[in-house]
Amino acid sequence: MRAIRIHQYGGPEVLAQVEMQRPTPGPNEVLIKVKAASVNPIDWKLRAGHMKDVFPLTFPTTLGLDVSGTIEEVGPGAARFKRGDEVYVSLEAGSGGGYAEYVVAKETIVAEKPSTLDHVQAASVPVVGLTAWQALFEVAQLRADQKVLIHAAAGGVGIFAVQFAKAKGAYVIGTASSRNQAFLGDLGVDKAIDYQKTRFEDVVHDADVVLDTIGGDTQERSFKALKKGGVLVSIVQPPSQELAAKYGVRALFYGSHPSSSDLTEIARLIDSGNVKTVVETVLPLAEARRAHKLSESGHARGKIVLKAA
Repeated sequence: MRAIRIHQYGGPEVLAQVEMQRPTPGPNEVLIKVKAASVNPIDWKLRAGHMKDVFPLTFPTTLGLDVSGTIEEVGPGAARFKRGDEVYVSLEAGSGGGYAEYVVAKETIVAEKPSTLDHVQAASVPVVGLTAWQALFEVAQLRADQKVLIHAAAGGVGIFAVQFAKAKGAYVIGTASSRNQAFLGDLGVDKAIDYQKTRFEDVVHDADVVLDTIGGDTQERSFKALKKGGVLVSIVQPPSQELAAKYGVRALFYGSHPSSSDLTEIARLIDSGNVKTVVETVLPLAEARRAHKLSESGHARGKIVLKAA
């Protein structure tokens, strides 16, 4: 089978297409024939070695956490799926393997893909969808009628966070650049803030929840946007506990985890028409280098997807 592998840390040039043996599913595992795999920022951060203290890679390795495809084979003890079932999955960060024609995954983290999406669209959902879902509902405990500020609301995680929060009945404030203001309106944002013209902390002071997808100065300024007792959840860097104490709020750092049940719930929302995904660029698997360069530029709206079949 074809796979895109890396043999060392480095820039996009270390991504190389190779031929390798098709994997075999072990106990309670399934073999997925990959139709599409999306590119996430964590992919190039892993490739570049930025995360080697948290997720050290063993070389050679195949990157890629987001996959949509069909069940090709089931291992001993795996009983939830059968050959031909259409599924999607967020693979575990330590293993990955999505940039390939086949990948093995634990049956417990795989879910039926949304029936209203094709495989390219479905591959764009798992990592960002789970990150937004778990940060908002498991960590921040966002409820109906609460106010949430979502940074980079037109980005991969932001797009889903906005729609999930709206589906929950929350009031949503989103930050984005000038060119994405109309897009935020299409997503259903109640109050859109153009960060190129307005400092968000000057106009938001009573948010129950802030979802920080940017870090740095944006994260520090976000404490001013929270009401007392509010919560800041960052998916990019641990927030200052000193600032949290100063403002009387909670501040947490969170990384998502694979979850079949959460993916099933997200698929239900997508199929009901309440949540949509946005795919900006589709490239063949062989153009993984180009996909990584585009992702690293930080200017993609929506997702970049590699088509494997």
